[in-house]
Amino acid sequence: MPAEVYFYHLTRRSVAEGLAMLLDRALAQGWRVAVRGRDLARLERLDADLWGGPPDAFLPHGLAGGTHDDRQPVLLTTAATATGRDCVMTIDGADLDAGELSDLRRACIVFDGMDDDAVQHARGQWAALKRAGIGARYWSEESGKWAQKATANVD
Repeated sequence: MPAEVYFYHLTRRSVAEGLAMLLDRALAQGWRVAVRGRDLARLERLDADLWGGPPDAFLPHGLAGGTHDDRQPVLLTTAATATGRDCVMTIDGADLDAGELSDLRRACIVFDGMDDDAVQHARGQWAALKRAGIGARYWSEESGKWAQKATANVD
């Protein structure tokens, strides 16, 4: 059965802050995560942001292209595949193919709710996954707490 896709609509946090929270939760589950972006320079900034966080919020991770990519609990990458990962989290409009979901426990699409292009792209992804019969859940932090606002193809 394919993994469900969780959409995270950020309105109160930056993508880096929201992603750090989600990565912490995924690591607590024992998952290995690929964070997929479209731009290497953006991933390099995210890498620096994650290393520069508070010491009590350390997130072990690496930027793809290193000698130990396969050992990283969280790998920041532009690659379209996530072999050996339990979860893929996409940012900045990176693609997520419905075909890769069968190898995952979960996929997350994290997007900036203040960026109209990002919102429109996420809506297109939601519609495509819904048409493909993939289970999806839409979460918003608009009220200050995460709240599930919609589901598709979920029992």
